[in-house]
Parts: sequence; structure tokens; C-alpha cells
Amino acid sequence: MDILTLLPFIVLIGAMFLMTRSAKKKQAAAAQMRNDMQPGTGVRTIGGMYATVKEVHDDTVLLEIAPGVHAIYAKNAVGAVLDDAEYNRIVHGDDDELDADGTVVPDDASSLTGEPGADKADAAKIDLGKDEAADDDAESKDDVAAKDAKGEGKADGETGTK
Repeated sequence: MDILTLLPFIVLIGAMFLMTRSAKKKQAAAAQMRNDMQPGTGVRTIGGMYATVKEVHDDTVLLEIAPGVHAIYAKNAVGAVLDDAEYNRIVHGDDDELDADGTVVPDDASSLTGEPGADKADAAKIDLGKDEAADDDAESKDDVAAKDAKGEGKADGETGTK
């Protein structure tokens, strides 16, 4: 056999080996994360529920879903072990990660224009109306209404109903 005939098969087998190797690494990391769970840490289940670990057993884990509400889950059902800051931010709404300089987002976009003297009064001066030249060229509404009443200006088959 020729080497060029075997080359696609060799490349295919190599790609499959690399893909399975990376998948095995991810599975090993997830298993290690589940084995390192400690009572008191916050977790997210694969179903998206946030809970606190109360007890860790061989294949199961006791989770406190709400104060006084406990449930037993399989260790494989734990999707992620969260650090304390992230768990408190998600579950309790603690926003300790705000900027230290107290940056405030403005209500309007006037501060984002970059012009130091720009304010709301300058924004009111902008004319967003039609050009007067366009109004001179167009027919007035009275002329259009008169033609509609007479039936003029309509193509065959058009009616005045809307």
C-alpha cells in the first residue's frame, strides 16, 4: 500500500485520540472538583439550583437548598463548586465587587459625548423635523383629500376604504 492512501486514516485516528484525551482531562477535573467538596461550600447543580453543602458521602452529598430544607443528591449532579464571593453574590445578592472609586453610570448620554460644555439645552437645539423644501414640493393634505373625494389620483381598482 501507498503511504498517501494511509495518510487520511492516520490523521483521523490522531484527531480522535486528541479529542478523547481532552474529554478525559475534563472528566478527571470535574471528578476532582466533586471530591474536594467541603461542608459549608456553595454549589450549583447541573439543574441550575444553588445550595450549600452540609455533608459529603462516597457517592452522595447532602445539600441545604433553603434554611432548614435538605436534599440528598448524587455527587455527579453537582455541576460546579463556587467560591464564597460568587456564591454570596448570586444567592444573597451581595455586591462586594463594585468599583472602589464609586463609578456611577449616568441616566442620560450627555456625559458620553465628550464635549465639556454639552448639556441638555444644546441637545434641544437639534432640529429633527422635515426640510421646508420637501414640504413645498409635496401636495398639501387638503389637495389629497379633495382628490380622494372626487376619485381622482387613484389607479384602477383602488377604493377609498382602508
